[in-house]
Amino acid sequence: MAGARQILFIQGGGAGTYDEWDDKLFDSLGRNLGEGYEIRYPRMPDEDDPSYARWSAAIRREMTTLDDGAVVAGHSVGGTILINALAERTPDRKLGAIVLIAAPFVGAGGWAVDGFELPHDLGARLPQGVPVHVFHGLRDETAPPSHADLYARAIPHAQLHRLPGRDHQLNNDLTEVAKVIGPDDLGPVTQG
Repeated sequence: MAGARQILFIQGGGAGTYDEWDDKLFDSLGRNLGEGYEIRYPRMPDEDDPSYARWSAAIRREMTTLDDGAVVAGHSVGGTILINALAERTPDRKLGAIVLIAAPFVGAGGWAVDGFELPHDLGARLPQGVPVHVFHGLRDETAPPSHADLYARAIPHAQLHRLPGRDHQLNNDLTEVAKVIGPDDLGPVTQG
């Protein structure tokens, strides 16, 4: 789709997530954005057992195919792995925005995962000048809403979007995410 704003949407982890859960988020995003967007929704390897090594490699491969200005978004553990992959290695392309949706925070105060922890200086390691948006439902029973606050502390320039009444899947409604992605102005950026 020539001239379309590209969006890379990374699924969450768990058996059947791609086809039975996050496909509804992908559909909602497409409906809410309408024409003029190319939304990519790649199937992550071994979705029932997400590993940082496998998923970050797949995410990096996907990012090499994006144009400058693309938006990268990740749901749940897909967002956690996406943000760490971006902090670990800056992509070759200039991103338009980074969007985390109900992403669990792995590290102090969040989840403990053997062999994986987000860096303490996460915000400083992210690509400079790229807006970061953190969306989290206040009724999320999978990744507690306090995880969004942990991201806000680790990424001081992030815009936090707390969504009352929304669960881990944001009730399968990405209206607010589309409103942030849709405009040409994706929000404030930091100067590096």
